[in-house]
Amino acid sequence: LKPVFTGVGNYSRMMGDGRFWQSLGNTAFFTAIAVTVELILGMGVALVLNQSFRGRGLARTIAILPWALPTALIGLSWTWIFNDQYGVFNDILMRLHLIEVPANWLGEPTLALLATIAADIWKTTSFVAILLLAGLQSIPQDLYEAHAMDGASPWQSFRQITLPLLMPQILIAVLFRFAQSFGVFDLIKVMTEGGPAGATEMVSLYIYATVMRYLDFGYGAALVVVTFLVLIVGVAIAALLLAKFRTRISGD
Repeated sequence: LKPVFTGVGNYSRMMGDGRFWQSLGNTAFFTAIAVTVELILGMGVALVLNQSFRGRGLARTIAILPWALPTALIGLSWTWIFNDQYGVFNDILMRLHLIEVPANWLGEPTLALLATIAADIWKTTSFVAILLLAGLQSIPQDLYEAHAMDGASPWQSFRQITLPLLMPQILIAVLFRFAQSFGVFDLIKVMTEGGPAGATEMVSLYIYATVMRYLDFGYGAALVVVTFLVLIVGVAIAALLLAKFRTRISGD
């Protein structure tokens, strides 16, 4: 059989591919929630680790461990934690009388997506925290002391000194995590394999299935091209929003 050039046929097919659009929506939701929460928690952890206290070096070492652990191992661990029969999470919630019956965290579409997001947040918040911590340590303490002498509150110092000077690190963290979350694969593969009913299937898993399971290489290549373009647009929008936020913060 001779190969047949389909032209834009694969892209036309993509427009009516409900599974692709569902996976793209899952990926966008996963990325938006994960990156936002990781940035907020990472900032909090970085501010704590930037303080002087006994055992700070050990605390910083422990903080980076989740990022250093293999993703497959973390996926297996969280699969056990969220298990509906013997999982630790259900046990804690039932002991606190927050639920009466065990929740099927990995078997219900919405819960499964939230569970995978939680696992990703646990793993990568430490990376964001360490990156922001490096930026915090580069800010001269004299600025805070002078600001305090002028009667500024800690919140005012954070908003007027910390945030503007930390924006380069925030930008790097957001863009890096945006690109990485958009291509998440191994964590989802281990925890849910894209189920149930495609609720946690990301674009990367759909492309993998298209190429490796269905051997549809042409359509898989088209999916890669479109996904890459969507990622570029998403990164550009995120960078633009952060630049506007930085300008507003600096103006204040």
